[in-house]
Amino acid sequence: MKSILIIAFSDLNHDARINRQINFLKDSYDLSIASFGPTTSNDFNSIALQRVKPGISDKIIGGIALLTNSFALAYKIIYKKNHYLKILSKKKYDLIIANDIETLPLAIEIAKGGSVLFDAHEYAPRHFEDKFIWRVFFSKFNQFLCKKYLPQIEAMLTVGQGLAKEYAKHFPVKPIVLTNANYFQNLSPRPTDTNEIKLVHHGAANPSRQLELMIDSMKYLDDRFTLDMILLTPPIANKKTKKYLDAIKEMVSNNPRIKILPPVKSSEVINLIHSYDVGIFLLPPINFNYKNTLPNKLFDFVQARLAVAVGPTPEMEELVTKYDLGIVSSEFTAESFAEAISQLTPEKIDYFKNKSNLAAKELSAESNKVILNKVVSELLAN
Repeated sequence: MKSILIIAFSDLNHDARINRQINFLKDSYDLSIASFGPTTSNDFNSIALQRVKPGISDKIIGGIALLTNSFALAYKIIYKKNHYLKILSKKKYDLIIANDIETLPLAIEIAKGGSVLFDAHEYAPRHFEDKFIWRVFFSKFNQFLCKKYLPQIEAMLTVGQGLAKEYAKHFPVKPIVLTNANYFQNLSPRPTDTNEIKLVHHGAANPSRQLELMIDSMKYLDDRFTLDMILLTPPIANKKTKKYLDAIKEMVSNNPRIKILPPVKSSEVINLIHSYDVGIFLLPPINFNYKNTLPNKLFDFVQARLAVAVGPTPEMEELVTKYDLGIVSSEFTAESFAEAISQLTPEKIDYFKNKSNLAAKELSAESNKVILNKVVSELLAN
């Protein structure tokens, strides 16, 4: 049986895309997963990677390396290359799947000329371009990583057409789109209560996502509408991000129509949100990746058989319009978003729920399983 190593600098408890990679491949290959967080399974070999916090000297030297364009040294320090090499170089693999740009140099060195499949979850050279500090320290660094290592991979995946086109425009790659669709769920739409319309949003509590806009939109909606937000703060989040969730909780503390709920495992999301009516997501395009996002939650809304309300993000708007799943606001403002949502009568919501039901099979992970297995089998055959 061919062996595959998946590397992800993330916690599998909250990384739906990596879990789908595992489930797509575990029955056909000898699978090893290197990731953060405790993970045990009989389906694969788990390699626990401990997050190594850089000391003060590492931060200083790493910062100087970034500013002086000493990017190979910067990578070694920032991502603890030698530490992880010792852990992951003990076995030879037929294929390595690297998730996100920070794992790619590590994967290529471990592969020693063998096959590497790169899954770019975002467009790395412009990842956090809205942040000045990131632009100063990491913009050129990520461009360097892409320029040096993308020519060395055998195949590449990414989550949407906008990202795929941008990578192909600047680097010698032709990414295959593997969406963030969730598994098909055998659920039925729930009828909408005429007296209460329940909105739901789930995802990361990150200041750049400006969750305040969805909260502010509630000011313009009548008392039939309630909003529950299921928010996650990553363990590696900085102090500003962790304080942001506290600020959001304080913001809604006096509004009985808005609740902040604790996060659940990615595998539990759909059953949890199935009891709601409308899945909402308003994301201002403050950086390239936000402008081109096609996120997990949109597909989760469909599998939960909800109506959908989004802002005019191009690929989300295209999907919602093509399958007639719900409404799209004309602008990325609380007023515009509320204006669009206010048009949702119980009858219209039930109509859109049924459209989600009709689209659920087509917009499920099962079609992506075929794509990934085809890519992997071709790489291993070569």
